[in-house]
Amino acid sequence: MATKTKTPVSGQYKPVGCKAEITLIKGKTVPPTPKGATTFVLVDKTKHGK
Repeated sequence: MATKTKTPVSGQYKPVGCKAEITLIKGKTVPPTPKGATTFVLVDKTKHGK
């Protein structure tokens, strides 16, 4: 997933080439990064318990 797109699934994402993880919420726009266009990879999908 690249920046300026909507997040397909809520969860923890890791920008490619970085060790940090960020939380993104389904349907929200991916925030801009200092390096411009960045690809994010889903690391851990949010689990919704009932």
